[in-house]
Amino acid sequence: MVVMASRPNSDITSVPPPLTPGGELFTNLDRVLSNPDITFGKAVVNTVLVATVTTAAVVFFSCLAGFAFAKLRFVGRSPLLAFVLLTMMVPVQLGLIPLYMLMSKLHLSGTLPAVSLPFLVSGFGVFLMRQYVVQALPDELLEAARLDGASILKTFFYVVLPVLRPAAAVLALLTFMERWNDFLWPYLVLDLDHPTVQVALARLAGGYYTDQALVMAGTLLGVLPLLVVFILFGRQIVGGIMEGGLKS
Repeated sequence: MVVMASRPNSDITSVPPPLTPGGELFTNLDRVLSNPDITFGKAVVNTVLVATVTTAAVVFFSCLAGFAFAKLRFVGRSPLLAFVLLTMMVPVQLGLIPLYMLMSKLHLSGTLPAVSLPFLVSGFGVFLMRQYVVQALPDELLEAARLDGASILKTFFYVVLPVLRPAAAVLALLTFMERWNDFLWPYLVLDLDHPTVQVALARLAGGYYTDQALVMAGTLLGVLPLLVVFILFGRQIVGGIMEGGLKS
């Protein structure tokens, strides 16, 4: 990707192909950012907003539901948990048509909320946090909070969330990557005025002639934020997992 993004198309199609980066990287990146058909900078900002909002919602609701399914006793807990697990078995593609109809009725088609709204809760996230709560959160800790007069919500925010931090970090990274790389649903529901990175890359690759250097330069721009997130938070996430495993 880096080699193709840093060379002209004439070098990319040469035989044998080049194996080292060239000197056209910034030229190709400028071509991507100044492309009149796709506002790639806006696509990156849109994807950051969608991925961030969705990740925050998934982590919060998954922690809340995981705690409830693991430690609280209420009517219908087992059937509800089974229903959550069943949602993980339904392919996303089966829900595209009803989701699109729903977004149209809500007058959200072509807007960024239509991309985030269907994915604010994750069955996988709920199951992951439920399993982590069962293993990492002792009942004695909850009983101590209850004896101190803490309410359920206060116990969740001040006792449960600190314990769930390692698993929440992993879930956040996985969710952010999933939403960043999502293509099919944004491609269906968004228009050219509100593209995401993957939709913008598809537009760059469209047409009768594919400018490979342009596409690879755009792909490089689309991958860099994920690399930055992992470089900044990867060590903390791995360290948190190890710390949580030792404590449990």
